[in-house]
Amino acid sequence: MNSSTTMPEPHTPEVNFVPDWPPGPLDAFREQSAFDFRQLKTVLEDINSLRLKYKIWKMLESEPLFAKIKPTPSVDEQKKIAAKQMMRVAKLDIVPPEVYAMGYLPRYRFLMSVNEALHAICPSLSIKIALGVGLFQNTLRAMGTEQHSSFYNAAWSREIVTCLAITEVAHGSNTKRIRTTATYDAQNQEFIINTPDFEAAKCWVGNLGKTATTAIVFANLFTPDGQAHGLHGFLVPIRNPLNLQLYPGVLVGDMGEKIGLNGIDNGFAMFTNYRIPRENLLNRTGSVNEDGEYMSLFSEPSKILGAALEGFSAGRLGIMQEATNTLAHSVVIAVRYAAIRKQFGPDKFGPEQPILEYQLHQWRIFPYLAAACVLKTSVYSLTDLYLKTIEKSQANSNGIDLLSQSVGEIHALVSASKPMYTWTARDAIQEAREACGGHGYLKASNLGELRNNHDACLTYEGDNNVLGQQASNWLLRQWVDGVESPMGTVNFIKRRKEILGNTFSSLSQRFEITSWQFINHCLEWLMCWLMQTIVNDMKVAKENGACPFEAKNNTQVYRAKDLSILYAEFYALSSFRLRCLKSDVATCLEPVLGLIYQIYGLWVIDRHMVAFYQGSFATGATFAESIRSNLLSSCRALKADAVTVADSLAPPDYVLNSVIAKSDGLLYQNLQNEFMTNPGALERANWWRDVLPFPKSKL
Repeated sequence: MNSSTTMPEPHTPEVNFVPDWPPGPLDAFREQSAFDFRQLKTVLEDINSLRLKYKIWKMLESEPLFAKIKPTPSVDEQKKIAAKQMMRVAKLDIVPPEVYAMGYLPRYRFLMSVNEALHAICPSLSIKIALGVGLFQNTLRAMGTEQHSSFYNAAWSREIVTCLAITEVAHGSNTKRIRTTATYDAQNQEFIINTPDFEAAKCWVGNLGKTATTAIVFANLFTPDGQAHGLHGFLVPIRNPLNLQLYPGVLVGDMGEKIGLNGIDNGFAMFTNYRIPRENLLNRTGSVNEDGEYMSLFSEPSKILGAALEGFSAGRLGIMQEATNTLAHSVVIAVRYAAIRKQFGPDKFGPEQPILEYQLHQWRIFPYLAAACVLKTSVYSLTDLYLKTIEKSQANSNGIDLLSQSVGEIHALVSASKPMYTWTARDAIQEAREACGGHGYLKASNLGELRNNHDACLTYEGDNNVLGQQASNWLLRQWVDGVESPMGTVNFIKRRKEILGNTFSSLSQRFEITSWQFINHCLEWLMCWLMQTIVNDMKVAKENGACPFEAKNNTQVYRAKDLSILYAEFYALSSFRLRCLKSDVATCLEPVLGLIYQIYGLWVIDRHMVAFYQGSFATGATFAESIRSNLLSSCRALKADAVTVADSLAPPDYVLNSVIAKSDGLLYQNLQNEFMTNPGALERANWWRDVLPFPKSKL
């Protein structure tokens, strides 16, 4: 398959919008593949999404406002640039009006592809738009009614810049302890918003620091009789849109410089007897009439609110898409660099060999290369599942009730996957940085920027460790109570006795170690064993006097956290396999897709190795040796196609923005140009007089 004499099968004309890579030193690796990188690219990504992204990238590359700036602008300048870019994007007709005539699923697919394209170039910009338009509109659609449509339209036209104010200084994950209040004044038909103290100040609100003019503020609703009705959303004017002057009664400030994403003006806010009209309550799940009486069509408004708030999962899916692209970019940089960078060789005085040839380097990088491919397909599958569920709920008159039936499983799957995706990307960036040595430490390599801008993904839109606990809680209820599973992601639980009866010995007699059946059965066994073990541990803890809260918390380490991650990895592998079985997959891709599956699946098993032995799935050294030797041999087999696989994940050079990973493979010429043209590189320091030890009279 990988013989250089084998001509790759031609790609279909539909992908001609993806240009050929320029000729250069990387051709020696590219010519070893029996497939064209575009063939794999359209398996990993939807062709319509790809076409849209390439169109946007080409458009923005010609826009001076989107040029790469050296050196790094000041924090204030970065915020200014992101704000100007947001306004410019609105005028470029990237999202034409006809998009809003599409059905729900294709419309959101389009908007998510736009977000991916923008994030790849300007992460701060994409987040600014996602917060100020996408998430704001999602929240209005989920929680508001027709009376709020003017805000919806104004956000889209950029007449207002918007934000969501949920998190408080002292509470983020535990939203039930949020303390901002909105008390209804029947005489004036207004809500009065108050912040009791600084700990209740809204904080980390993206867009609020300098630019937001309207916020959706989450506060506890009180009626005039003093009755509390729980958390609700309120549309709150913050600044005059004409001059950005704050309105009286609200104190707003910028939180200052962050590790990354400094184009986003994260802010804090405190309210003092701040009044808004009664109509500004988002009243889909509950409302207050003119006399101050609270009304709801639902018997359990808090549960229905939870279903409505599941619209926030779209934000987590967006983060997962962004994390997958970040993961892909980091491994593209590492693989291309490793193919050109030569060090040492078998002959002390002979030619050196590319570091891609070394087993250690393959083991470090190729599992992340495989992960990028697997996660690209699985995030598409999960997004499709989510959007179809929301679409179904919106098309039905009893939509929120329908959504509440499916919300548990969707929430569990997203809550498990968002941490797994973002942690995988985090680790991949760091491994790629180290694998590129000192040159990887250059800002121009782009690995540092990828790392700093990605870091926030681990804690915003749900802290990873807290989300993982929510996922494992649902899985344990499924194990104990048989909670309804509309999506069928845990149907294997019905076969728990059969699965737990499997051992390495029995499976290895029926399946090859690298087969999907073997990998699939191993992961099913481990999930079942973890659930059984956690339930038993909690039962024993309660019998010994522990409260349910303590019993659950004391099963997180080595148990529930691993279960949540494994659930996401299992879904990702299952989605990837289903994608590979579709009829549009070219025959020439089957071997490389099989290797990708093997590498990722064996890598997952290897990282959970201890638990397999703890549960007596295996005894002795054979299991560990088999998994690891097959992982290494699979990595070795992928070497010939590694550059082409990386090419299938790579965006254009303008987007990748890495001096050490340009598609022409001219590593040292590109580094020379970077060194020589770096601002001030060849100039004498203008501060030289201030550091020399001689009297200024002698200088």
